Amino acid sequence: MDKIAKAEYRAFLGKLKDNIVLSRQKAYQAVNRHLVDLYLAIGKSIYEKVELDKWGQGTVEMLAHDLQKEFPDMRGFSKENLWRMKKIYEIYKDNQKLSTLLTELPWSHNTLILNRTKTMGEREFYLKTAIDERWSFREFERQIDSGLFERYMLSNKTAGLIPVSKDKKDIFKDEYALDFLGLKDEYSEKVFQKSILNNLKQFILELGRHFAFVGEEYKITVGGEDFKIDLLFYHRVMRCLVAVELKIGHFKPEYSGKMQFYLSALDEQEKLDGENPAVGLILCKSKNDEVVRIAISKAASPLKISTYKTGIIDTKLLKNKLHSLPMPGLRDE
Repeated sequence: MDKIAKAEYRAFLGKLKDNIVLSRQKAYQAVNRHLVDLYLAIGKSIYEKVELDKWGQGTVEMLAHDLQKEFPDMRGFSKENLWRMKKIYEIYKDNQKLSTLLTELPWSHNTLILNRTKTMGEREFYLKTAIDERWSFREFERQIDSGLFERYMLSNKTAGLIPVSKDKKDIFKDEYALDFLGLKDEYSEKVFQKSILNNLKQFILELGRHFAFVGEEYKITVGGEDFKIDLLFYHRVMRCLVAVELKIGHFKPEYSGKMQFYLSALDEQEKLDGENPAVGLILCKSKNDEVVRIAISKAASPLKISTYKTGIIDTKLLKNKLHSLPMPGLRDE
């Protein structure tokens, strides 16, 4: 087979593989929707009998026994899962907008939200985010464990980003959970960067699935001098380059000036027609919000100053910090 024929064959094979993967995804999604619809219908029936017709709670145990006996090849009819069906139906029955989202996620994801959230605000956030990010169960669990909801809400109430647009603001968090890097208390910026590159898939999951990696120590040349950006990404939805600088200490005002220089150079040298201006993210170990506010108040390019944790984030502390802010809809039910 000559080179042209081989190239045509690879393209043909690639197209078939893409079609097969897409078909399998659609089949899985269809099966999942039918299963969640079934579970919600069962949950509704149990709710009506137990709560409205006042059947005894022993009915559910009897129902679990009979359904398992009748459908031995089907999993999911345990007493515990039947109660989950009732509870999930009960929670969302008066919220049509959210109840329609349930079928977009696997049942395991819905039960995780059920068990780990207490307010409708949290549930809505995790439903929509899990659908958008397409997390596996393990990654979804890690995001909840790291207090993603609290970090996201706090990021929209604290200083650190030049307000350009709501959508651009939403691509960053105020604090990132980087526990998967396995870093100890003392490490250099070079080790920090190398650890991220060694765990790039996890890092991109933490950033968000619309980020695509462009390069490390990305070189730009200005006036004959070479400069290197720690990490460069591209955001597919915002259609812009995202420069990331890594710092192992407290935020310093001069960091923002350096980032502004990088963003201006990227806009002049790298931005393509139809793309939006570059955005910057500076990751620091800690920051003073008032210093950040002053440092970026006159900056021309969109810039976010965020902190990170290399250990497990204290979600209780995050919740207390979030609940201390005057924000409606955050109290536990």
